[in-house]
Amino acid sequence: MIAQVVTPIHTPPIDWFAIAPEIALFAAAVAIVLTRALARRSKRVFEASLVVAAAGIVTSGAFTYVQWHLVRRDGPYQAIAGMVAVDGFSVFIRTVVLISLSLALLISVAYLQRERFEAAEYIALMMLSATGMMVMASANDLVVVFLALEILSMALYVLSAFDRRRAESQEAGLKYFLLGSFSSAVFLYGVALIYGATGTTSLVGIARFLSTTTLLDNGVLLVGMALLLVGLGFKVAAAPFHMWTPDVYQGAPTPVTAFMAAATKAAAFGAILRVFVGTFPLYRVDWRPALFGLAVLSLAVGTIAAVVQSDVKRMLAYSSISHAGYVLIGVQAATSRGTSAALFYLFVYALMIVGAFAIVSVVARRGDQNHSLDDYRGLARREPILAGLLTLFLLAQAGVPLTGGFVAKLGVFAAAVAAGQYALALIGTLAAVISAFVYLRIVLAMYAPADEAAEETRAPLRIDVASGVALFVAAAGVIALGVLPGLVLDFARDATLLLAK
Repeated sequence: MIAQVVTPIHTPPIDWFAIAPEIALFAAAVAIVLTRALARRSKRVFEASLVVAAAGIVTSGAFTYVQWHLVRRDGPYQAIAGMVAVDGFSVFIRTVVLISLSLALLISVAYLQRERFEAAEYIALMMLSATGMMVMASANDLVVVFLALEILSMALYVLSAFDRRRAESQEAGLKYFLLGSFSSAVFLYGVALIYGATGTTSLVGIARFLSTTTLLDNGVLLVGMALLLVGLGFKVAAAPFHMWTPDVYQGAPTPVTAFMAAATKAAAFGAILRVFVGTFPLYRVDWRPALFGLAVLSLAVGTIAAVVQSDVKRMLAYSSISHAGYVLIGVQAATSRGTSAALFYLFVYALMIVGAFAIVSVVARRGDQNHSLDDYRGLARREPILAGLLTLFLLAQAGVPLTGGFVAKLGVFAAAVAAGQYALALIGTLAAVISAFVYLRIVLAMYAPADEAAEETRAPLRIDVASGVALFVAAAGVIALGVLPGLVLDFARDATLLLAK
């Protein structure tokens, strides 16, 4: 007999604690699906799904909190063969994603009941998408970044088209799927080119290779970097990769739009910061001009296009494009100060945009179609609390002092000036002035007198307890970060310094 030699397969040890926050969310999503499959009474399933989702978020947050203290005490580290980074940066982005997910689910409660949708599937999809976003926050390998990108995107494609009774929602899901698939293919081709130029997809490995090797011909590397930027630029809704944003934001269910605007932007910008600022610092001369152009285009397109809109959701969609430009100002600085300013901006923006869309969801009523400026006329007289809160969120996005938006904009402008990018800081300031007009249009519409005949036919708006909690948290956070921003500023600064290498 011929003896067969069996070659053992060496697999990397898995540090389960490094991915414990993601496992908690994924397990909650699976539990929700199983509960829906086994249970029959839809009302109990809805309540059980919310309880399981809350347990998953709390458990994930607890693991994230413990990771933050371990990172501060023992320092950042890599896990699972260096494919996952456990550091301050990943903890910060995870925190933003969890906050966005929690607020989006709170404002979804009344929406799901009002529209009579399948709550278990909706909540499970949100949890799965958030899982992909958290994986992207800790991804330390381009392959993991791509996998996370696909996980978060597939769930969002379905969520965008979740309202099967509205043609706009179906159109939003289809458009997001087609353009998102194209951007993912572009990103994957960029990964292949980076691998061809450096021989690895590990972000740490790429950085080490470029620091010790001089490339005689870096064309393949530069093209790969450009394709990576295109793929991630699509997810952050940066111009000129923004064409999907207005239609998808308008057509998708409003709570989904809120979640997409806050959490997806945070996760994608986290990947941009880790890939470009952390991995390609030696090539910043090559990629900083590209980011400069993206920032200017995003500010110009988002601000100018929002001026001519009459639909509030489309206004906020174009506003989201301009906010991507502000974050890009901090990223383009390519300094620790710029990175921490970008992180702080993402934290504040999540509170501002989810709070704004929470009110949009309430005003839209059943059918989720009342988004015209005319639907907001007289809102201050009918619902003064709602009008006041929406005014707060809009003024915060405009950067009015004593709000978190002012501190966030000041931070990215200061980082740009410190890096010598005076022109970019000036362009951002001018864009902020113009965007104030967009937000004031909505504010003036709310405080303008409405048609008395139309007022008599409108039923009073009702704010459920869950939406009220979300609005209170978002409003309190926006005000607190405008008056006492030190805690989150320190969190962002420490997260920038505690990076796995």
